[in-house]
Amino acid sequence: MTAHTPAALVLEDGRIFRGAAYGQEGRTLGEAVFSTAMTGYQETLTDPSYHRQIVVQTAPQIGNTGWNDEDDESQRIWVAGYAVRDPARVPSNWRSRRALDEELRAQGIVGIAGLDTRTVTRHLRERGAMRAGIFSGAALGSDEELVAQVAASEQMSGANLAGDVTTAEPYVVAAEGEKRFTVAALDLGIKSNTPRMMAQRGIEVHVLPLSSTVDDLLAVNPDGVFLSNGPGDPATADHAVELTREVLGRKLPLFGICFGNQLLGRALGRGTYKMRYGHRGINIPVIDVDTGKVAITAQNHGFAVEGEAGERFGTDFGAAKISHYCPNDGTVEGLRLLDGPAFSVQYHPEAAAGPHDAAPLFDEFTSMMSEAR
Repeated sequence: MTAHTPAALVLEDGRIFRGAAYGQEGRTLGEAVFSTAMTGYQETLTDPSYHRQIVVQTAPQIGNTGWNDEDDESQRIWVAGYAVRDPARVPSNWRSRRALDEELRAQGIVGIAGLDTRTVTRHLRERGAMRAGIFSGAALGSDEELVAQVAASEQMSGANLAGDVTTAEPYVVAAEGEKRFTVAALDLGIKSNTPRMMAQRGIEVHVLPLSSTVDDLLAVNPDGVFLSNGPGDPATADHAVELTREVLGRKLPLFGICFGNQLLGRALGRGTYKMRYGHRGINIPVIDVDTGKVAITAQNHGFAVEGEAGERFGTDFGAAKISHYCPNDGTVEGLRLLDGPAFSVQYHPEAAAGPHDAAPLFDEFTSMMSEAR
């Protein structure tokens, strides 16, 4: 934190929060969102689903464990900007290799510290996630100039961002131990821990670019298809939706998470919508409609599938149902095709960092592939 360099978090509705530069000095624009996770800031920063978003951390102290070389969820930091209250002056952890602000500077991430993040969060809850900018050093100007720059930036609704974060080339994550299955994973912003957790279950994962065709998927001779998390508005993902419909038509076992849940929803004929402020954190409850069981889950989404808990509906591929929901607000948290081998959830069973209540969903996917053989 550069104590002598002033900084401002500017929201599109004209609200301005003052603080000090943290990480890179300069200007950044994006959608302001808040994460309620108390741990896992490194995983949050490197999650591709946060592409073009300025993340406000509700946890007051950030950076205590520094930055290591093992916990990244992708090859780089994806957040557009970072807003924290009380950054650690000195990191303390045996795995730490450098301080968080040093890594932010190294990757050119503009941040702000010393904010009352509780007030920022309350504002975003009441007014909704909105466009914002962080400005520090020479990028600062008059309040009117800064608000005008934010107002001229791109909206998140209608943003087609998965193509920005997908892998350029296919790659393979080998199964650990004996190989049991092959999965074609469509990379919409996949996190490193997802193929890792499948590999632990004997799955060889072929991670494929978003531009892949159904023939590209079939070329790896998959036992199942996986749709990953990712950023942006699912209403823009027509290619991925059509690919999902091709997979459903062939009755290949299919499992989707987060953005993948929204793609399955669209493929089954459901609409999607932008949530007021989304779900971001590692402490969000989800209820399984069939069992009534509650799981505490990791989530990161600002869009959701239309529907009601337990609702059954017809699709081009047979009957389907809303299988999970969030008791906080009724948001759809899972879908299941009743007449075919396909299911999805809106949360993150790989949960890095986060609770492990949902990890058995990967076992459910392997069981589905076993039965399909």
